[in-house]
Amino acid sequence: MNFSKHETPIQFISKAKQAMSDVVLTALPPLSLYIHIPWCVRKCPYCDFNSHEISVSTDFSALESAYVDALIQDLDHTLPQVWGRRVSSIFIGGGTPSVMSAQSIDAILSAVRARLPQVSEIEVTMEANPGTLDTHKLRDFRAAGVTRLSLGVQSFDDGLLDSIGRIHTGKQARVALDTAYQLFDKVNLDLMFALPNQSFAQLQSDVATALAYQPTHLSYYHLTIEPNTFFYQHPPSVPSDELAIDMQEWIQSELAGQGLRHYEVSAYAQAHHECQHNTNYWLFGDYIGIGAGAHGKISSHNQIVRTAKFKHPKRYLEAMQQGSAIETEQILRKADLPFEYMLNALRLRDGATLAQMQTATGLTVADLEPALSTAQTRGLMIQETGVLRVTELGWRFLSDVQTLFLS
Repeated sequence: MNFSKHETPIQFISKAKQAMSDVVLTALPPLSLYIHIPWCVRKCPYCDFNSHEISVSTDFSALESAYVDALIQDLDHTLPQVWGRRVSSIFIGGGTPSVMSAQSIDAILSAVRARLPQVSEIEVTMEANPGTLDTHKLRDFRAAGVTRLSLGVQSFDDGLLDSIGRIHTGKQARVALDTAYQLFDKVNLDLMFALPNQSFAQLQSDVATALAYQPTHLSYYHLTIEPNTFFYQHPPSVPSDELAIDMQEWIQSELAGQGLRHYEVSAYAQAHHECQHNTNYWLFGDYIGIGAGAHGKISSHNQIVRTAKFKHPKRYLEAMQQGSAIETEQILRKADLPFEYMLNALRLRDGATLAQMQTATGLTVADLEPALSTAQTRGLMIQETGVLRVTELGWRFLSDVQTLFLS
């Protein structure tokens, strides 16, 4: 492709990108918005997310104000790529978004409402740490437009909380939950198991306390030791693999008995209370990502583009002053899509319909061969009534199933 003297370099690059793409979509998938808040009061020793401790020497009020301005500018930069599309969900994640003032959250959500059409009764989730909350602040978050609160409780046991570096106590978690269930339409309770030196009795106590709130959605994560974390450099004593499996099976049984269906790898919900935003991720929907380290995926009818913003807040703010904080941009090839899609969709117990897959990727069943046949022959996947999903065996070896679809 030759550069025309009548084109700007940006126009030429755009044409080149379109020429490289071999993706064809007849419709566009749902669109969500992710907003990243990169700060925490203290970095947890197991956390490998893009989070940064607030320095005691930092004027956080001024930094917060500058970051809100940058987020709005970041959104403005993305708008031309999504003109005319409605946002189906919003998720404010971190980090710890609840370190921000309610005024800042209100300013962000007001700016979003002014710029993007939204579906009626949109789900607006915000993650929060019980150690950064009080009743007044929670009430103000609700007034700002947050409809779903995701509380990072992790455990109700003070000793276990201390072992994983959390800043809150079990009492603070219970108080935050009491208030959250009064104020918010939906609440997610975040817990972890296989914590350092956690006994089965401690696990049972955590589950009993959680179920006393009659939660409609609960996320339960196995503590994993990730590279580039304090725990990776200084490994704690954690339950054996056998005990961790027993813990997980017991959790599933107890939650199922309370009507909480294990609908995704780490998520349980009562009927019609599944997280809309995360489900859009798993079904390969589109999402705008704004903020430090935020990832985005936006489709047009002839290409699917993934972006990532600069991770460090300082670098992100500097880049936004120059007009754009995009650090990397990748155009997906059709050959990439089977793995990209299955990496997400197979996390869902119900799998995905062929119609959903075709809308999100343009793929047909024939494009999944020979991996699909191999998975079915091994008893790892089934295809029935237009739905693809993993079997119970496939659920146990999910990573192996997903890897089959690598190009």
